[in-house]
Amino acid sequence: MKLWGWMVVIVLIGMQSVAPAQVRVTKAMNEVSSLDISQFVGQSGGAPTVFRQTLEADLKASGWFSLAGGGRAEFSLLGEAALVRAGLEVRCEAYNVASREKLLGKTYNTNATDREVRRLAHKVADDIVLALTGHKGMASTRILLIGNRTGKKEVYLCDADGQNLRQLTRDNTISMAPKWSPDGSRFVYTSFRSHFPDVYLVNLDTGDRKCIANYPGLNASAAFSPDGREVALILSKDGNPDLYIKNLAGGTLTRLTNTSRAAEASPAWSPDGRQIVFVSDRSGTPQLYVMDRSGGEPRRLTSRGSQNVDPDWGANGYIAYCSYIGRVYQVFVMNPATMEFKQVTREDANYEDPSWAPDGRHIVCTRTANYRSRIFMVDTLGGSLIPLLPESERGDWVAPNWSKQ
Repeated sequence: MKLWGWMVVIVLIGMQSVAPAQVRVTKAMNEVSSLDISQFVGQSGGAPTVFRQTLEADLKASGWFSLAGGGRAEFSLLGEAALVRAGLEVRCEAYNVASREKLLGKTYNTNATDREVRRLAHKVADDIVLALTGHKGMASTRILLIGNRTGKKEVYLCDADGQNLRQLTRDNTISMAPKWSPDGSRFVYTSFRSHFPDVYLVNLDTGDRKCIANYPGLNASAAFSPDGREVALILSKDGNPDLYIKNLAGGTLTRLTNTSRAAEASPAWSPDGRQIVFVSDRSGTPQLYVMDRSGGEPRRLTSRGSQNVDPDWGANGYIAYCSYIGRVYQVFVMNPATMEFKQVTREDANYEDPSWAPDGRHIVCTRTANYRSRIFMVDTLGGSLIPLLPESERGDWVAPNWSKQ
């Protein structure tokens, strides 16, 4: 074992829960560690098996670990998930093997239903990632998306691993561009349920729906501010499609752009809420621009590629977007401060609608090939592409949006 290596030991033990120790290590974002999972055991079948399979898939998808079945590894996973009278119980400890310092010590309990067991596995995976790397995990997050398996484009919701897919809207028409609120309790989207494109706000807990923009013309592309108090959106009520901000409490509307011969689209907020990136064709082709949320002159961000669209500003400060290169759209990420960019996807297919995970590492996007659209999760550092939904899930799936937590 290398002296600089780290090991995690997840052990089922009959003792009281121990508070997690302070994290003292932060892994480099591109560092992958080998993880021995051969000694993680449990009862066969039922909830313990679902837990282990889900945990293993989450750790692999995190991008931080290469899973091994034995032999030398930087990390080792030991433990057991067991059924008890109250449901499923998992007791965990994590150590730095070189120093024997305890990094994680928790007892987990949940009901033995499939949904709750998966939810617990996601939480444990995120706890392991944070304790060993110093970075947030993304296993417990959720994704909004548009699907047409009923013949109409409706809003759906699923876990970050594609499980627990459920339909949220039944507008029986075209639904577009769902976007999460910062706390994950609400979402906004555009629907033609009134035969015109209007913006709706939906409370996930109660199911209550409220129309927040039904002005004459286009109402589209609403996106929550980081504090959840406002939305940026595109309206054409005064002429061409322009960028506006609407206060959700008082309804105050503020116009940010006034382009008589151009159209704006797809606003996204900076993590601090002070700036907005958006698409405009004021130069003759769709390009990315950024401006202060208080107004002012927009600054152009992109020039490479005939079209640059679909921006999403991640918590890591980077903007993900799509650039039209070689007759297809590819996903890029950009540092808006330095203007440096990196191409993330390269296959001969269209990659669109990128949305950052809260871990600042993964992106979910739409991949269209052979006349079918599916959702893929992309590791921007490792390069892996993982389909969100199985191939057997019928219909087209587009416009994913990753929850902020």
